[in-house]
Amino acid sequence: MKKFKFTISDKPYEVEVQNIEGNIATVNVNGTEYKVEMEEQAAPVVAPVARPAAKPAASTSTQAAAPKPAAAAGGAGYKMAAPLPGTIMQIFVHQGDSVKKGDKLLMYEAMKMENNLLAEADGTITAINCRQGDNVLQGDVLIVIG
Repeated sequence: MKKFKFTISDKPYEVEVQNIEGNIATVNVNGTEYKVEMEEQAAPVVAPVARPAAKPAASTSTQAAAPKPAAAAGGAGYKMAAPLPGTIMQIFVHQGDSVKKGDKLLMYEAMKMENNLLAEADGTITAINCRQGDNVLQGDVLIVIG
């Protein structure tokens, strides 16, 4: 359902909320399942409805549809945003690297599929706003190309 990473007293914890019924949540902490009672009943979780994105008529790419980056305010660069919520699997570039349009920037898992985020412009990586293992939401700016 939802995954979190916590560090408590320098010890890492991976927590996955698997199910919530009333005020009882089933969670998996570092591979061990627990049933926990919450003080207040959780608000119902409404899953977003996936709608197919409109594709340009001349598109021949079979890659996952990546959003067109918007030019950042003040000409700071192209903001490469997450097209879907997912988990960062691997980052192929570092801040300061030069990239060309179409270069693979990172791989992320979304909807149980591995997808690549490709550079939409030539330039230099000016910011990387995620790390391997991060859970990201649709629209989160992952990489900025200057």
